[in-house]
Amino acid sequence: MKKLFFSRILFTLTLSIFCLISAMFAESSQDSLLGSARVVFQTNYGDIEFGFYPGVAPQTVEHIYKLVRLGCYNTNHFFRVDKGFVAQVADVSSGRTAPMNEEQRKEAEKTIKGEFSDVKHVRGILSMGRYSDPNSAQSSFSMLLGDAPHLDHEYAIFGKVTKGDETLKKLEQLPTRREGIFVMPTERITILSTYYYDTDMETCQQDKSVLKRRLAASAVEIERQRMKCFP
Repeated sequence: MKKLFFSRILFTLTLSIFCLISAMFAESSQDSLLGSARVVFQTNYGDIEFGFYPGVAPQTVEHIYKLVRLGCYNTNHFFRVDKGFVAQVADVSSGRTAPMNEEQRKEAEKTIKGEFSDVKHVRGILSMGRYSDPNSAQSSFSMLLGDAPHLDHEYAIFGKVTKGDETLKKLEQLPTRREGIFVMPTERITILSTYYYDTDMETCQQDKSVLKRRLAASAVEIERQRMKCFP
């Protein structure tokens, strides 16, 4: 009996370790897909930063990035928060409180070909919303709040949340109501503003700053030696 008991414990521990290693490997594999561009949504509950998978869904990435550059998501909102499943951003054509100009509306009304891949729907993944037509995605997308394997190969994954999981956890705690298949927050979760940056450029700026400090220090040292040798 004891032997059977310890065998079960050993099996459970082995399975847990295997699952943990598999999850770490999957996360590492997905991180390798990230490009250098980052986008930040500043909401009334905190910031959420995400990166893109340009090699996985190039058309979707370019479309979303252009919407952000045009400011289309500013004053938009999360119309859906289903704990353990998804937090979904509304379509900008109907979700914004501010009116759109002609350029914004033109980009927002574009439909994107479904770029389905083998990347898995796990917590933090960004997945495009769409209607029954697989090529009907526009500007609505979800941030996964849990693993959803039934969405794999059905919805286009284009990136992942890189910072702001604490904000997503706050959203999951908000009171909700159900309308049909949708679980919706009872208060508006507003995307106050958005901005973007490039991590490669950020690194370059840091490197330039370090180089300037080193050059300045070298200049001081050279002058010190000059004064010492040539009074």
